[in-house]
Amino acid sequence: MSFRILLVEDNPRTRAQLVQALRTVNAEITEAVDGLDGLSQAKQGQFDLVLLDHKMPVMDGLSLLRNLRELVDYEDTPLLLMTTQEINQIEPQALKSGANDCLAKPIADDALAEAVKGFMMRDVA
Repeated sequence: MSFRILLVEDNPRTRAQLVQALRTVNAEITEAVDGLDGLSQAKQGQFDLVLLDHKMPVMDGLSLLRNLRELVDYEDTPLLLMTTQEINQIEPQALKSGANDCLAKPIADDALAEAVKGFMMRDVA
């Protein structure tokens, strides 16, 4: 059984870049185009990690974090919020909303892969 990642990003170009960066972690990646789509996908299948954007139409990342944490299947799932805003301004809100970590965008491919691999290793342990 492979490690399953749900990637929630509204910008198609950024989403494609993130998918490319995540190919190195040897995981199955499912894409969602906004927060509401992400919540719907999360309810349809169990993911081992959710990587989500902060600013999105329909439902933003903070709302998605709160909604995911209310689902029994996602109480302990690693949730990583990505933002273009100042990390120290967003991180307290993100953590309070249920994020395990907050990543600054743009994020280097290797930094993203390392962050995800860290959570993959915890899942195995």
